[in-house]
Amino acid sequence: MHADTKAYNAALAPADRAICKLLAAEIDRHLPDAENKVWHAHPVWFLDGNPIVGYSKLKNCVRLLFWSGQSFEEVGLKKEGSFKAAEARYTEA
Repeated sequence: MHADTKAYNAALAPADRAICKLLAAEIDRHLPDAENKVWHAHPVWFLDGNPIVGYSKLKNCVRLLFWSGQSFEEVGLKKEGSFKAAEARYTEA
């Protein structure tokens, strides 16, 4: 995990930090070849220079965003925006 992602997580409230640490660990485990960096102020993982997944702290939750998530057949993902992104929102780890 990139140092900037660790710093992003460390700056969060304890409950949000727990969610983000868990998400980062799972993303790293499932995408070991992905490049991780903070992009547009939020942790994002890239494959071949393309954003794949990231998360961000919203007012009342942590949002996990998949850039091509609408193509997944995964229960719990909701369409996000006008592109092919999909998201899930978490309030506890």
